Amino acid sequence: MKVVIVGGVAGGATAAARIRRLDESAEIIVFERSGYISYANCGLPYYIGDVITDSKELTLQTPESFNRRFGVQMKVHHEVTAIHPDRKTVSVKNLKTGEAFEESYDKLLLSPGAKPVQPRVPGVGMDKLFTLRTVEDTFRIKEYIRENNPKSVVLTGGGFIGIELAENLKELGMDVTIVQRPKQLMNPFDPEMAAFIQKEMGEHGVKLVLGETVEGFEEKNGGVDVLLKEAAPLHGDMVILAIGVAPDTILAKEAGMELGIKGSILVNDKMETSIPDIYAVGDAVQVKHYVTGEDALISLAGPANKQGRIAADNICGGDSRYSGSQGSSVIKIFDMTAATTGINEKTAKKAGLNIDKVILSPMSHAGYYPGGKTMTMKVLFEKETYRLLGAQIVGYEGVDKRIDVLATAIHAGMKATELKELDLAYAPPYSSAKDPVNIAGYMIDNISKGILKQWHLEDLEKLPKDGSVTLLDTRTEEEFNKGHVSGFINIPVDELRRRMNEIEMGKSVYVICQSGHRSYVATRILEGSGYEAYNFSGGFRFYDTVVNDAEFAQRATACGMDLI
Repeated sequence: MKVVIVGGVAGGATAAARIRRLDESAEIIVFERSGYISYANCGLPYYIGDVITDSKELTLQTPESFNRRFGVQMKVHHEVTAIHPDRKTVSVKNLKTGEAFEESYDKLLLSPGAKPVQPRVPGVGMDKLFTLRTVEDTFRIKEYIRENNPKSVVLTGGGFIGIELAENLKELGMDVTIVQRPKQLMNPFDPEMAAFIQKEMGEHGVKLVLGETVEGFEEKNGGVDVLLKEAAPLHGDMVILAIGVAPDTILAKEAGMELGIKGSILVNDKMETSIPDIYAVGDAVQVKHYVTGEDALISLAGPANKQGRIAADNICGGDSRYSGSQGSSVIKIFDMTAATTGINEKTAKKAGLNIDKVILSPMSHAGYYPGGKTMTMKVLFEKETYRLLGAQIVGYEGVDKRIDVLATAIHAGMKATELKELDLAYAPPYSSAKDPVNIAGYMIDNISKGILKQWHLEDLEKLPKDGSVTLLDTRTEEEFNKGHVSGFINIPVDELRRRMNEIEMGKSVYVICQSGHRSYVATRILEGSGYEAYNFSGGFRFYDTVVNDAEFAQRATACGMDLI
């Protein structure tokens, strides 16, 4: 059997190694148009920022080492220019010599990845504009910084690459600005969770220009002016385009393969395309979202590697199936970690799901052990069925651990109420006896039993201001005086029982505290005394970050989220 693979990074390299492990006699040829194979895309911004100092660390294998271990012909600087399914060949061009030839195959695997989106605006292509996709792109940016010592940079895009570049370039001492059309960073997060990310960026001196459309680029004063639709231009000594990526599927399209959303390659759960004996994996393919079952594009290394293995199994006569992508991801943002899995609230509502959520602010480990830090968790679930749908976490320690537990629970089909039953490791330096994931489960279990009734940030504007309900803040007087929500009265939770006469019977009581814990205790006291009480999801700390950051509040309100 002769297998030709187009693309030698995540999916392609994984498939090549797996095919060899399954079939020692197979002839395997990989064509990679760049000069590197099996490299760590996610590590590229950290090489630019001198966190990774040795360029050799960016590549897990060289063509030579891969061939020695797996007996795979790794042909770098070779671009496949056409696929001929009728005669089972591909046209190839040697980018070093210019030689063109055809290579036959029995099985063909496409792993072309995704390409950076470049806006169709004036000025694209000038030498001070960069994109980041390959190792060569990384070297070009690194060399430009070394030779020209730029003092400022404008990044167009606030996704994974944009944020990672912002951090690394800021650490190099550059003045960094992020501009983009969306009104929040990191679209996988809901706006109120993205507020924590934006606050962290701002505290580290990164300027954010959100909700603005880039209309072009113009060389000026030795640098580049980024022209905006409704604002003054932004100037930088250099500009890096990080708007996003699109499936690189021109070969598939020209060969007549069926395409999916945004021109992606349509594959079944065995990673087979619409043309026999041709498979496709990675960022170029359309997948099913594991939670919603809807078509999706998810450009992450984990799914690409899994798909490469599955395609290899099936090429070798097996029967492996891809169950879908869940979108689990994590990112470092200066001192903060942000992570997500499953779907967010925006996606859930768009899919027509009837959802509920809990927002909590637990400590990363036992409060009595030094160094614990608060994280903010948002866990989404389906009403009535309590099916887990997704989670988002921002914090400083232990975020990656909790998101992985929640990702596993979603994949296992656990109900949100069952999170309370998980037996998770505990020692004071690492967790609490009640792990944050358990606490989320306790809260959802209380909701299912009617013990916990909630009100959310988006309910604030709807609360009557005519005195027909009681608005109660149960923090200490000192906390209350430092900042509170307008219209709320202050009765500390520890004084509530003896001051119950200050709360009029027959009125619903909406309660808030710093994190949601004391206010929950207060609702139980009130419910036990004959009141109907609702606990604020997230606490004043959550409210303060989302609402009292005036810039974010303005952006969120502009996109239809009534926060204040």
